[in-house]
Amino acid sequence: MTDLLLQLPDDVAGEIQQYAKSRGITVSRFVEELVRREAGKGWPKWFFEEVVGGWQGEPLERPAQLPLETRKEL
Repeated sequence: MTDLLLQLPDDVAGEIQQYAKSRGITVSRFVEELVRREAGKGWPKWFFEEVVGGWQGEPLERPAQLPLETRKEL
């Protein structure tokens, strides 16, 4: 394990402590989960629902694919 020293505004630190306590976890566990979720590899869990699934306009349609072009050999 690595120890990290974070300097946070008092109000932010208080919010973190309250949230961790309400979930019944330590502040360290809360910060670990937050970092893994926000900085982890791959898409955030909310991405497809909020961004991709958030389209409000007409359904998108993909146009027909063009034929492959023929190029001269080198």
